[in-house]
Amino acid sequence: MEAEKIIIKPLLTEKSYAGIQNKVYTFVVSKDAGKIEIKKAVEQLFNVKVDKVNVCVVKGHKKSQNTKAGRTVGKTSDYKKAIVTLKADSKSIAFFDSLS
Repeated sequence: MEAEKIIIKPLLTEKSYAGIQNKVYTFVVSKDAGKIEIKKAVEQLFNVKVDKVNVCVVKGHKKSQNTKAGRTVGKTSDYKKAIVTLKADSKSIAFFDSLS
């Protein structure tokens, strides 16, 4: 699988902003990707050295909306999240440096 298809987008939350100083970055990744594939994709895309990768599947939650026609119930989609820790001697990712 190509690196661009594995790493979908960065996940920017308050908790992920706190990890940027410690070289811990969070990404939304493909559901089919494993830890080794994610590690290789991050190293290839950003030219960094990855120490470890933690992954978890985030379940979608239910949403409801009241309209004139009645109540509409839906669900957000599930996604896979990867928390990537870089090695201490590795450079940081430039995209996240501009955010902090």
